[in-house]
Amino acid sequence: MTKNTKPDPEEEKFKRLKRKVYEKTLANLQEELVEMQGWVIEHGMRVVVLFEGRDAAGKGGVIKRITEHLNPRHCRVVALGTPTEREKTQWYFQRYVEHLPAAGEMVLFDRSWYNRGGVERVMGFCSDEQYEEFLESCPQFEHLLIRSGIILIKYWFSVSEEEQERRFQKRVEDPMKRWKLSPVDIESRGRWVEYSKAKDRMMEHTDTDESPWYVIEADDKRRARLNCIRHLLEQIPHQHAQNNEPLELPPRPAHEDYQRPPRSKFRHVPEVI
Repeated sequence: MTKNTKPDPEEEKFKRLKRKVYEKTLANLQEELVEMQGWVIEHGMRVVVLFEGRDAAGKGGVIKRITEHLNPRHCRVVALGTPTEREKTQWYFQRYVEHLPAAGEMVLFDRSWYNRGGVERVMGFCSDEQYEEFLESCPQFEHLLIRSGIILIKYWFSVSEEEQERRFQKRVEDPMKRWKLSPVDIESRGRWVEYSKAKDRMMEHTDTDESPWYVIEADDKRRARLNCIRHLLEQIPHQHAQNNEPLELPPRPAHEDYQRPPRSKFRHVPEVI
C-alpha cells in the first residue's frame, strides 16, 4: 500500500513563506496601499493604527513595509520614548493626543497608550490605581476618538516564547540589531507569564465591538506582514484608482542664457566607490 504523503496542515502552517512569493505579494499590497493613501488624502479621512505585542514580535518590520512607498507628508510613525517628569504629571492620554492625525493623514503608533496595560504594569512603572484607571478609561477614550470620525485599528502581534528567544539571540549576535535590545527587553525575558496575564486582562477590558483587537500570528514574519497589510486595506474604505494612464511630462524648456559654474568652485564628496 502506498504511504499517504499529503502534508500535515499543522506542519505546513509553520513552514516559512518563500521569499519569492512574499516579495511578489508584498509588491502588490504596497501598490494598493499607495492607492488607499490617495483615497484617504482625497476624502480627508483620519486614520490611527496601533501596533502592540511582545518584544521582538515584528511590529517595526510591518510598519516599515506599510510606509515604504507612502507619502511621508501624510503618513507618520509615532514611537514615543520614556515620558518626561512633566509628562508623568499630565493626563495619561495627553501626550498621545497631540500626535493624532488631521484630515488626510494616517498615524501609525509603534506602541501606544497600551504601554500602561503591558510594560508599565509588569515592570511596576505605574501604581495599581493608575493601572485600574487606565482599564476603565481606555474604552471611553477610544470611543471619543471613533465618535470624532477617526478610524481606529488595533493590532496585537502574537509570538511564541521559543520564537521570541530565537529573535533575541539573533539581536545579541548582530551588531546592527543590538540596539533593539533595551534593558527592559532583557528583563521581560523572565516575565513571560506576567506579560501574558497583563495582556489577557487588557484584552478583557479593551477588546470591544466598537474598538476590537485584531491578533496577528507572527512566528513567521513574512506571513504576518502580508496578513496585516491585507487586513489593514480591508479596514479602510477605499476604491481602486479608475485612471491608471501613464503621466506625460512636458518637454523641458531650453536654458540658453544659463552657464553652469565650473565644478572646481564646489566642495565635492570624494568618489571612493
